Amino acid sequence: MTRGRYAPSPTGDLHLGNLRTAVLAWLFAHSDPDGELLYRIEDLDASRVRPGLADRQRADLESLGLTFDPPTVVQSDRFTAYDEALRRLTDRTFPCFCTRREIAEAASAPHATAGRYPGTCRSLTATEQAVRGRDRTPAIRLRAESAPVTVTDLLHGEVTAVPDDIVLRRNDGVAAYNLAVVVDDAGSGVDQVVRGDDLLESAVNQSYLADLLGFPAPTYAHVPLALNADGRRLAKRDGAVTLADLAVRGVDPGDVLTMIAVSLELAVPGESVTLADLRQRFDPAALPHRPWIVSPGS
Repeated sequence: MTRGRYAPSPTGDLHLGNLRTAVLAWLFAHSDPDGELLYRIEDLDASRVRPGLADRQRADLESLGLTFDPPTVVQSDRFTAYDEALRRLTDRTFPCFCTRREIAEAASAPHATAGRYPGTCRSLTATEQAVRGRDRTPAIRLRAESAPVTVTDLLHGEVTAVPDDIVLRRNDGVAAYNLAVVVDDAGSGVDQVVRGDDLLESAVNQSYLADLLGFPAPTYAHVPLALNADGRRLAKRDGAVTLADLAVRGVDPGDVLTMIAVSLELAVPGESVTLADLRQRFDPAALPHRPWIVSPGS
């Protein structure tokens, strides 16, 4: 049985790209007749969480016909599970006192690898750690090995990279994204992760972390993003891109589902469809690999 998940952060209304990914997660999961799709609320970044957003996001998804299977996981209820996972990794971690600016400056230096932690705090002595800790609370990073890791993605094939020294706990004491999603997926029995292809590079880090914790890595499907006319990731500033915005223009959820289906080459413009229709037509191998360009008038 396939068990997928859709996991939005309640920091803003879902836009067309978010909704499209949710539809794809549902279709991938239900390609298996016994498949399930779970719902997770990723609310660890408390400073950005907006009251009422989680309920509104869920309502928007359900208005498209999306259904979710129990249990619903709320990350802010799972600090104990994250702390336990971190304790199991104690021998593989180190404190990191770097600010984001310091990391960015080090990563831009000659011979640095773009996008990767530059290793600044990796080899600090206990004395050096104590000195730096006088005025900074450290984050906790994973001390990753240098051997390449390969993951297989249903759309991108084999992806091989050396895992990075990712943050496991932020300097505010809260579990970091990579640790939380790995622990949550394993704890919920999730074996299929469908999400935007901007997160493809993180699959290697998360698969590696899952292995260290003794968890099976899920199957991945990183799907094309929705972009604006300038080729940038779709955002609220791009106009009528949320269900509420579109409703003002007389576009109902059924119309939105059709828009999404057309973008996936599962329907023709103006055709009325349901998720059951799309499930019958869905073939992962035929999914377009190009981004969905959403016009300002959408």
